[in-house]
Amino acid sequence: MRLTRYFLPILKETPAEASIASHRLMLRAGMIHQSSAGIYSWLPMGFKVLQRLEQIVHEEQQRAGHIPMLMPTLQSADLWRESGRYDDYGKEMLRITDRHGRDMLYGPTNEELITDIVRNSINSYKDLPKTLYHIQWKFRDEVRPRFGVMRGREFYMKDGYSFDVDEAGALHSYNRHLVSYLRTYERMGLKAIPMKADTGPIGGDHSHEFLVLAETGESEVFYDSRVLDMSLGDCVIDFDDVAQCQDIFDEFTTPYARTDETHDDAIFSDVPENRRMSARGIEVGQIFYFGTKYSESMGADVVMPDGSRKPIEMGSHGIGVSRLIGALIEANHDDKGIIWPESVAPFRVGLVNLRQGDEAADAACDSLYSGLVKAGLDPLYDDRDERAGAKFASMDLIGCPWRITVGPRGLKNGVVELTSRRTGETVELSPEDALARCVEIYADV
Repeated sequence: MRLTRYFLPILKETPAEASIASHRLMLRAGMIHQSSAGIYSWLPMGFKVLQRLEQIVHEEQQRAGHIPMLMPTLQSADLWRESGRYDDYGKEMLRITDRHGRDMLYGPTNEELITDIVRNSINSYKDLPKTLYHIQWKFRDEVRPRFGVMRGREFYMKDGYSFDVDEAGALHSYNRHLVSYLRTYERMGLKAIPMKADTGPIGGDHSHEFLVLAETGESEVFYDSRVLDMSLGDCVIDFDDVAQCQDIFDEFTTPYARTDETHDDAIFSDVPENRRMSARGIEVGQIFYFGTKYSESMGADVVMPDGSRKPIEMGSHGIGVSRLIGALIEANHDDKGIIWPESVAPFRVGLVNLRQGDEAADAACDSLYSGLVKAGLDPLYDDRDERAGAKFASMDLIGCPWRITVGPRGLKNGVVELTSRRTGETVELSPEDALARCVEIYADV
């Protein structure tokens, strides 16, 4: 994309309402625009990041054998009355009455709706297990929306629902989700720690939250520092292998890691003192196993081999896709702007022409731009007639992981500059070698 043709309303000043880095930088970098309190329009660059994250979530969900679908934003209040949860959400739930006097709501989550779908479609134990998921907008009427997309009222979320014949199958689904979430966050360049958590209004006996450590996190967390060194890496996972999923679950959840709601000083004191850590954390996902809480109240059961009927065992599993962008920026920024991990960057390479209108510089940039596009590297070419300092400041704010700088002086020596946004390291290469190096960097992304 040529910057002269793009819509990127960069702000020079920080809006007064932005109190944390991610909110400040998303506004300044032209990623979002506030429509009303806690509700944002996603401008082109913000939307590109949202799509990149959504794609990774889709790929990892389907790799784990989960089936995509799409449910509506509006739901019938009658379903929530069946489950007994209609009043549990209080004023956070946006309630609506349609023109026919029917009570509706803007869904904060979808346990009731998916249970209704399954009870009308699955009758036999032979049809299980199943895991269905979607990525959809949600709404919770926060009393005090703040921190931009970190605690907004409207948010984009992946919510999945597992259906199993028995508890053993449901616990495997739970473990499978934990493993798939670990892969998802690692692909995004995030260290998200699974922590034992409270189940809240969702209910159930088992729950883990995934938290990214950041000073601006809303939760106080306590953990064994060993968890910071744990990674799936290149581990090949068979999501149908119950033992492998259980082993990975045990490996990542045995070291102490809990939110303040479930923290236990007595257990924490058993961790060696030099490994006992506390910090703030940003929640980016949560998984639940709640058994038959919804299937019993809503009549979702299946016929078993002996002819009896048995309530389906269920779990729900969420990832805050829009919230992830805030968490990524909180974990990846400096005083100049955003530092995107390669896998989620809206533009993977920034191209800066230091002398717009110079014949040699223009020709070199056009050639590099064409090569980057052909290689699928989605470059942003700053072809504005601006001073070099302004172009560098824009690129640093936007956070392109790599920048190629082209100027007449370098071209006389046959070189351009390739700069890493994260380290600031710059190397001089021929234009051909700079292009080849970028292709190599993104080969495995």
